[in-house]
Amino acid sequence: MKKSIKKILSFLAVAGIGASLAACSSSSSSSSSSSSYQSELTSKGTLTIGLEGTYAPYSYRKSGKLTGFEVDLGKAVAKKLGLKVKFVPTKWDSLIAGLGSSKYDVVLNNITQTPERKKVYNFSDPYIYSRYALITKKSSKITKLSQIQGKKWAEGTGTNNADLVKKYKGTIVPSGEFSTSLSLVRQGRVDGTINAAEAWYAYAKDNNTKDLKMTDLSKQVDPVKVSALFNKKNAKLLAKFNKALAEVKKDGTLKKLSLKYFGADITKSN
Repeated sequence: MKKSIKKILSFLAVAGIGASLAACSSSSSSSSSSSSYQSELTSKGTLTIGLEGTYAPYSYRKSGKLTGFEVDLGKAVAKKLGLKVKFVPTKWDSLIAGLGSSKYDVVLNNITQTPERKKVYNFSDPYIYSRYALITKKSSKITKLSQIQGKKWAEGTGTNNADLVKKYKGTIVPSGEFSTSLSLVRQGRVDGTINAAEAWYAYAKDNNTKDLKMTDLSKQVDPVKVSALFNKKNAKLLAKFNKALAEVKKDGTLKKLSLKYFGADITKSN
């Protein structure tokens, strides 16, 4: 009987040690998992985000303070991740290159998914679906993509807007900012500009647009997926970002931000 009791006690002691080791292993694994994605961050404990900061309503300055849809989205995702957030305003021409040199962890700047970009970078799940708008002088008769061939269009170099103009054989005049593009249209230096319908609506809220005309291209070309852009080497960070983004969608924050900045829910493809 005594031998049996000793065997039982001995078994329980070994089992206890095993459970303790398993717990330590689990804790170590969890810690390792957490640190593995955090080790991909540019700055410890901080999600560093690259954006233009001059493109309303995505990211822009109001009374000197950086604000906008993607600014608030970045803050919401960082909060879900338990990280601080830092924004690095960068001109479009060098924005994506800055990601390649690890100047920041992610780009949030109305970036659309293209086959060319997918070869070099990773995309997050889409957070909005952007509609194209064709903007010209009010007197212009151009309302269709088939009419832009051979005409001049103010577009940001390397943007999806520029790609669309190239597809329909228009001539591109480089322009880094939306307001600059509209000035070129007004001055007659270009025939128009193709941009996001959301950017036009945001601009029109605070500026006189009586001399301009906007044609919604939704029936001519499908909306495009807008996603966060990551380095391919940061796959673990991307996975964590997608998980946090899903939570921001589920709790209604993403829809709320869309309504606030765009006046509509553009978080769905249709």
